[in-house]
Amino acid sequence: MSTADVTVSRVVSLAPEHAELVQIEQLRLRALVDADVAVAEGIHAHDFQLITPGGDAYSKEQYLGDVASGVIDYRVWEPLDIEVHVRGDAGCLRYHSNLEIVVAGRHIALSRYWHTDYYERRDGRWQVIWSQATEIPDDPEPS
Repeated sequence: MSTADVTVSRVVSLAPEHAELVQIEQLRLRALVDADVAVAEGIHAHDFQLITPGGDAYSKEQYLGDVASGVIDYRVWEPLDIEVHVRGDAGCLRYHSNLEIVVAGRHIALSRYWHTDYYERRDGRWQVIWSQATEIPDDPEPS
């Protein structure tokens, strides 16, 4: 497994609660790239669900289990231009990224994706509840 830089190139909003969510998301991505499930465990809520670009749904146990075992191996995850909305104890992040991953031995080359992550503050700490990724197709060749 390789470690990727998950530094955000530009953050759209830096209100204190927004900056806090961006830092948590950066920590989450770093933990996933490094397969550091101990860190990821605390950031993902017990009822977390991921929807992949292929439409598959993963529970927290399935997702972090696959990351821990290497079935999911993030090689590069570079978030760009994170936008944040917070209202009370709920927050949503949206950003695009450059992502390279190996899933069940299948290498997916560096591609661009949109990500939407929904967080809730529970017992005083932010945890991700839902996460969805959508691949951004390459620009078609002009005809």
